[in-house]
Amino acid sequence: MANRLKSGKSKTPDTDKLKPEKEEQVTVKQLVKDERTHKIAGTMALLASLFLFIAFTSYLFTWREDQDKVFKGASILMPSAGVKTTNLLGNIGAYISHQFFYNGFGLASFLFCTLFFVMGANALFGKKIFSVWRNVRYLIVGVVFFSVACAFVSGNSQFAWGGAVGTMISDWLVSLIGKIGTAALLLVGGLAYVIWRFNPVFKVPTIPRKPASLEEAVLPVNEEEQEAAPKPKKTNKLKKGEQPSPLLAPKLEIDEDLLEDMQLVERAEEQDEPPFEPNTPAPPVVIPPPVVTPSLNKKQEKAQQAAASLELEIKSMPEEPISADEEVEPAEEEEESIEEKKPIITTPYEPTLDLKDYQYPSLELLEQHGSEKIIQDAAELETNKNQIITTLKNYDIDIQKISATVGPTVTLYEIVPAAGVRISRIKNLEDDIALSLAALGIRIIAPIPGKGTIGIEVPNVKKTVVSMKTLLASEKFQANNFSLPVAIGKKIDNENFIVDLTTMPHLLMAGATGQGKSVGLNAILVSLLYKKHPSQLKLVLVDPKKVELTLYRTIENHFLAKLPGEEEAIITDTKKVIHTLNALCIEMDNRYDLLKEAGTRNIREYNEKFVKRRLNPEKGHQFLPFIVLVVDEFADLIMTAGKEVEMPIARLAQLARAVGIHLIIATQRPSVNIITGTIKANFPARIAFKVSSKIDSRTILDIGGAEQLIGKGDMLISYNGELTRLQCAFVDTPEVESVCDNIGAQNGYPQAFMLPEYVDEKELEKDFDIGDRDSLFEDAARMIVTSQIGSTSLLQRRMKLGYNRAGRLMDQLEAAGIVGPSQGSKARDVLIRTEMDLEQHLANFNT
Repeated sequence: MANRLKSGKSKTPDTDKLKPEKEEQVTVKQLVKDERTHKIAGTMALLASLFLFIAFTSYLFTWREDQDKVFKGASILMPSAGVKTTNLLGNIGAYISHQFFYNGFGLASFLFCTLFFVMGANALFGKKIFSVWRNVRYLIVGVVFFSVACAFVSGNSQFAWGGAVGTMISDWLVSLIGKIGTAALLLVGGLAYVIWRFNPVFKVPTIPRKPASLEEAVLPVNEEEQEAAPKPKKTNKLKKGEQPSPLLAPKLEIDEDLLEDMQLVERAEEQDEPPFEPNTPAPPVVIPPPVVTPSLNKKQEKAQQAAASLELEIKSMPEEPISADEEVEPAEEEEESIEEKKPIITTPYEPTLDLKDYQYPSLELLEQHGSEKIIQDAAELETNKNQIITTLKNYDIDIQKISATVGPTVTLYEIVPAAGVRISRIKNLEDDIALSLAALGIRIIAPIPGKGTIGIEVPNVKKTVVSMKTLLASEKFQANNFSLPVAIGKKIDNENFIVDLTTMPHLLMAGATGQGKSVGLNAILVSLLYKKHPSQLKLVLVDPKKVELTLYRTIENHFLAKLPGEEEAIITDTKKVIHTLNALCIEMDNRYDLLKEAGTRNIREYNEKFVKRRLNPEKGHQFLPFIVLVVDEFADLIMTAGKEVEMPIARLAQLARAVGIHLIIATQRPSVNIITGTIKANFPARIAFKVSSKIDSRTILDIGGAEQLIGKGDMLISYNGELTRLQCAFVDTPEVESVCDNIGAQNGYPQAFMLPEYVDEKELEKDFDIGDRDSLFEDAARMIVTSQIGSTSLLQRRMKLGYNRAGRLMDQLEAAGIVGPSQGSKARDVLIRTEMDLEQHLANFNT
C-alpha cells in the first residue's frame, strides 16, 4: 500500500489517496497450485482409468454385436442417433473401445488404464507413490511390442487382437525378415522387455573344484596349520614363497626321509618366528585325510599311506608350547570364515527402520485459536496516518509518501521524508508520535535495513492470535529440507518465520516474567516433534523450575536423553545438571573422534557416509542423531553453580555445532552477570521478549527496542545480522500434552538415549584401594585384554567415559598388574594375554 502525499497549497492531507492497498486476487497460477485442484484432477484420472477398464473388458464380449454400429463413427454419440449398443458403458464405451482396439493397439490398450491410475493416485494423495515418467516409458514400449506380438500370433483372426497398428507392423516385419525372423525377433524383444522391466537375477550353480594334484590332496593348505606343526630336525628349508617341485612326489617312500620331506614343506615359512613362550597351551593340530582317487599309481598310494601314518604320529606326540603370535583358536577361525562369507550390503542404511511403525503427530491435535484472517480496520489506518502526518507537520517535517503494512500485532507505517530532512529529527519524535496516537509501544526504525524508508511500528487495537497449527500446516514448513526446522511465528508482513536451528546454531531467549518465553520454548519443541523422527533427534531438557517441561516426560523413550542410572529424564537438580553438561562434553569429544576417523567435517557429511554404508559399525561408527539442549531458567543455574555450569555451556557453544549438538537457553533475568560476554559471543541468534528497561534490551540484542514491545508473544529476533519483529505462535498446554501423549502411546525404544557416564574426579579417592575400585574396573580389564591395546582413548570411545575417569581406570589397571606403566604417547603394554588368564587373575585379585 503506497499512497503519495503531495505538498501543495492545501494544509489538510488528501485522505482519499491514503487507502489500503487492494486485496490480492486469485490468479490462474494460484488455482493450478491449489491442493484441491490436484485432488480433483487425481479423482478424475482414477475415474478415467476405471472407465477405460470396464469399457475394454466389456468390448471383449460385445464387439460382434456393436461392430456394425460403431463403424458409423462419432455420430452414434449424438442424442438423435437412436443407436443402442450392448457395451456396459453404452455408446461412448463402445466407441472408445473400438478406437483403441480396432483402430489402435488391440489387447495392449489395457496398458493405458495403468497410466491413468498412476497419475490419479499421485495427484490424489499429494505424494510420489509411483513414477509417472517410468510408467510412460513402459507404456510406449509395451503398447508397441504387445500389439505386434498379438497381431503376429493371432494371424487372420476376426478379432483385432493386435489392432491396426500391430497388424501393420507385423505384416511389414513378415515381408521384411519372414515369419521365422519375426518370431525370433519378438522372442528376443519379449525377453529384453522382461529384463528391462523386472531385472531378474540369473545365477549359475557353482561346482566345487577337485584337487589338481597329489600335493593339494595330501599336504595341508592352511598356513596357520602349517605354522602349528612340529619343527623338523633337518636344517634344509625352502625359501619364503617358494613351492616344492612336483617331481618330488613320486620319490616319496614310507620311511623317515618321507616324513621329514613332508614336514619340510609345512615349515617353509617359519624362519623368522619369535621364540616360544613356556606354559602356553597349544591347540591340537589336525591334518585333513588324504583324498583317494582310483587313478593313483603305487608310489602315490605310498605317499597317501605315509600321510595317514604322519597324522597318527603327530596325534600321539606330546604337545609343544606355541607362542601367542602363533596361537589360533578354531572358534575364531570359524567366525572369520563366516564373516568372509557375509554378503556385502549395498542398500542405504535407513535409521527410521528402528521404529518403522512410528507415526508423526497429526495436525488435528492442535487447535485453531481465533481467526487467521488479519483484522484490518480501514478507519484505524486512516486515523493513524493522519496523526503521523500532522505530528510531523507540526515540527516542519514534510514527507513524500506513506504506506502501511498490517501485521497480526502491529502495523508498520513506512514514510519517505522529503529531501533535506534529517533522520535524527524523526527519531527524536518517538514520544511525540506515541502521544498523538495514544498508543503503547511506538517503535521507530530509522532507516529500515535494505529500504529507503523510515518505519514506525504502531500496535493494533485488535490483535490477531497466531496459531501453531497454521504455521505447521503451511507449505513453507511442510516442504522445507531443513535439518532442524523451527516455526517461531509471523512477521509484520504476515510471512511465516521458519528457520533451521542448525544454522543459528544456538539460541538465546530472554524476557520479563509472563511475556511468552515458555510458549516460545513449547513452539520450538513442538515444531521439532512434528518434523523429526525419534532416530534423528534427541532432547536434553533442563528445568530448574520443575513445572515447565514436565509435559514432555511421556516421550522419554522416543526423544529424550539422560544419564545412565537416572530415573527422570527431565533434569531438575543442579548437581545432575552439571553432570549432564559434562556428559554432553564427553559425547561431543567422542563424536569428534568418530568424525576424525571417518574423514568428515560435520555431522551431515558423517551421516551421509554412514547411510551409504561407507563406515564400519564394528569400529564404533553409528548413525548420530541431533541433540538439542534446552535450559528453561539459566539464571538459577548460574546463581547456584556458577562456573561449573558456565564453562561446559561455553565449551559446547564453541565446538558442538559441527557434531550436531545445539543449545536453546532461556532466562528471565537478562543481566550482564547472567548473560556474560562468553555466552553472548557464542549465541549469535537471540530472541528478546518484552523487558523492563533499555539496558536489558541492550544486554540481549546489543540494541534498544525490546522495552517497547507490547508483550503476549511480541518479540524481536536477531538472526543473520538482522533484527526482525515477530508475533510468537501460540500453543496451549493441553495441545502440547496431547501431542506428547500421541507420541508416547506409540512403540518406542526400550529406554531413553543414554549419554556417556560422567563421574566427578573429586568424588573418587586419590589413593587406589583394592577393595574400593571403580565399578567399571572388570569391564575395562576385559576390553583391554581382548583388544591387547592399553590405551586410555580406547576406554573413552568404547565405554563412553570422560578423560579423567578413563585415566583413573588405567591407573587402577596398572596397580592391579594388568597393564604396564605409561610410555608417553605409545599405548601401554598388556601384561595378560588371554581372557582365561584374566579371569584367574581377577579371581585371585578378589580373594
